[in-house]
Amino acid sequence: MVEIRAYRGHIRNWKALCSELQIENAEALTRKEREDRILQCAYRTWGHDMGTHLHGMFAFALWDEEAQELFCLRDPFGTKPFYYCITEEGDFLYGTMIRDILSQPGFRKELNERMLQIYLSLTYGAGEDTFFKGIKKLLPGRYLVWKEGGLSITRYFTPVFAPDESRSLEEWADEIHTTLQAVMEEVKDPDEKAESFLSGGVDSSYVLAMSDVQVTDSCGYDEARFDESGLAKQTADYLGRSSCRCRVTPEDYFEIVPYVMKNMEQPLGDASAIAFAIACRETAKHTKLCYSGEGADEFFGGYNMYRNAERYGDNLRTFYVGNTNIMKEDEKKRLLLRYDPENLPINLVKDIYEETEGLDPLAKMSDVDIQIWLEGDIYLNVDKMSTAAGLEIRMPLTDRRIFDIASRMPSRFKVNEEQNKVAFRTAAAKVLPEEIAFRKKLGFVVPIRIWLADERYNSDVRRRLQSESCARFFRLEEVQAIFDEYTGGNSDLWRKVWTIYTFLVWYDEYFS
Repeated sequence: MVEIRAYRGHIRNWKALCSELQIENAEALTRKEREDRILQCAYRTWGHDMGTHLHGMFAFALWDEEAQELFCLRDPFGTKPFYYCITEEGDFLYGTMIRDILSQPGFRKELNERMLQIYLSLTYGAGEDTFFKGIKKLLPGRYLVWKEGGLSITRYFTPVFAPDESRSLEEWADEIHTTLQAVMEEVKDPDEKAESFLSGGVDSSYVLAMSDVQVTDSCGYDEARFDESGLAKQTADYLGRSSCRCRVTPEDYFEIVPYVMKNMEQPLGDASAIAFAIACRETAKHTKLCYSGEGADEFFGGYNMYRNAERYGDNLRTFYVGNTNIMKEDEKKRLLLRYDPENLPINLVKDIYEETEGLDPLAKMSDVDIQIWLEGDIYLNVDKMSTAAGLEIRMPLTDRRIFDIASRMPSRFKVNEEQNKVAFRTAAAKVLPEEIAFRKKLGFVVPIRIWLADERYNSDVRRRLQSESCARFFRLEEVQAIFDEYTGGNSDLWRKVWTIYTFLVWYDEYFS
């Protein structure tokens, strides 16, 4: 007997799997019944290799009664989290949420302070450790077996890049387009009704154009230079879809920070996460299913810094640890009461650089971001904030079949001197006008750079930066010096202030 002990996710290729696994009357089953049977039958058929047959977003634990073993698996890119812990008594605790473990008998909650030093550089918890001592993440593309008091972890998926120089730009664009068409046919059932998050960028616009979604959801601000909602509405209007705009005010933004840090379960210094949480709560008022466009930037070369890849060359392995790196070691040494010179972010990516030895610099940067940044920041945010709001988000562009194209595509079809995501934008231009498909990337920007310095909104920030909690970890005078320089006009320091602040909010939610 195979028993499902934990599961969260969505299996896209369920029709093909039900046919191959001979699951009868699959169309008549509820989604839960169908996915339960797929997991059980796939395990009986393929055993520990079952993860290579599934497409979608998933993390689960299965109990094999006959073998007396627990089998746990996380999807290739880590869109859904999985956590585990071995207690001092030797018990194995696990779940798809950290709170699943915190609430179990035998777990003793204690801060893993080593993570703070990493966090101050990356603004998220990278790698397998968490901010709770003893609780670890099962990393993406791995499965875990717990049997007779022993633990083993096996990697079943590794991003591999093997450029194919034989094809043209148009051929790559055609493959992206036809593959996305196939994925979109699987991303929801005919009786499900979805909406779609829409920004001014090409990723969400392309997903919308390829879907039957009739309602789009966007965030907007009164500060015009940060507001993409007008561009999103232009895209929605062009495609004949209606648009909902969620106005995010500074009052709303700061008020929801404790809710975000509590539900994130680990601190996250990504300022866009707060606006995203507001968007999820508003969107959940009129739908329970929404699409989002994550994944394409990392797969297809979407960040402007990727255009500097060749210039970085072999130096990458000395400094590039992912999309964010906001505090250097000398600064952290000044700030922290306890600093370990051996606890360096670059240690998290050494194995990745070994895996990508011999590849061009862009492939190396992409691989670091796929394995570190996506899992630690982007997918964490999407999963935690949507779950907290009671909203299910599906990300069609995060798919092993989409990545397979990117893994074979030469870097010159991803970035050039003028443009990023070249082939991807060329594919999107098949269903979007060029002014949308080739629009400059703005990112999910938030006016926090302005709001954080405004005395009308930052009273909680000021208070926490001089609090007892802050004094447990930081030299208060050094923290205050950063804040004073920021409010004195050096707006580039906002990320450092925000990263310290969000950690303190999270800490107070869980330990004060």
